[in-house]
Amino acid sequence: MQDFAQLGRREAIRLLFEGSPFKPFEHSSFTPEAGQKVVGASRMLLEGIDFDLVYFPLKHLGYKSVVAVTGELYAGLASPRTLSVALGLSAKLGFDQVKELFGGVLAAAGEFGYKAVSLDLQPSRNGLSISVSAIGAASAVDGPAAASKDLLCVSGALGAAYCGLQLLERGKSRFDQGVGAPKEDLERYRMLVASYLKPELPGGLPEALAESGVTPSAALFVDRGLADALLRLVSATGLGAKVYADKIPFEAGSFALGKEMDFDPVSAAMNGGEDCRVLLAVPISQFEQFRHDFQAFDIIGHLAQADVGAVLVTPDGIEHRVSAPGWPTEENNV
Repeated sequence: MQDFAQLGRREAIRLLFEGSPFKPFEHSSFTPEAGQKVVGASRMLLEGIDFDLVYFPLKHLGYKSVVAVTGELYAGLASPRTLSVALGLSAKLGFDQVKELFGGVLAAAGEFGYKAVSLDLQPSRNGLSISVSAIGAASAVDGPAAASKDLLCVSGALGAAYCGLQLLERGKSRFDQGVGAPKEDLERYRMLVASYLKPELPGGLPEALAESGVTPSAALFVDRGLADALLRLVSATGLGAKVYADKIPFEAGSFALGKEMDFDPVSAAMNGGEDCRVLLAVPISQFEQFRHDFQAFDIIGHLAQADVGAVLVTPDGIEHRVSAPGWPTEENNV
């Protein structure tokens, strides 16, 4: 087992890149081509707040940290180019564990098409911290203006990550009480657990949109719940938005686990967070092309007139105004 004190920082970084297509100590910058603009994203993940190492595999954690910033690039319709990672390491993590963590980073960087990756290592007294910054390239030409009736399309199930987290936290609580978490639970709800531990993005989305000729009027990264995304969308476009509860996609097992643990999967989708999905507003004139080329997306609603606000429509037609943490609340909210 190799030791950081013996290796030194520079040699440790060199070894962490060993066997990957990326080069250590490479200056991670790029010059956009003519007709392109630069889009940036950053994220900080802290142990005990954003993740718990009791049940979070290190390789999945590294992968998820890259997904978090890549999703923000996708929300800017930008193709990933460079990735910068800084790890704050406590004494409890040895080199082999950090290699596993960074292996997840490198796997995600390769999957999403990053051209360069840089790494910095720093000591930490407060557990593991992961700082990730990404830069991408997007078309400098603005897309169509958002309009009422533009379709709202999401790239996958919502609320699943919240469900998976609740299951993992229950397992941890049982472990702390000396009662083992049944393996049957993890097997039965494995897709929910996977949604939290290793979320997926539609790889190559900006390039696929450009190739198909579909130009969204708006795009957002859904990682703090659908309600938060809808309120950001309404704020950015100056329009209203309607989402239909019976159109929201759910992962198999969401309602069974919700009944078992006494929570509402619809509320989990609206406010649960960490689903790592992309929400697109697609002009209705491009609907047929979008439906043909992006069958993994679900249509969950549409933009509306500004006076509508952001609303969730129940199967019986009742409209509930949407609210989320950090936003002003109103009566009749969900």
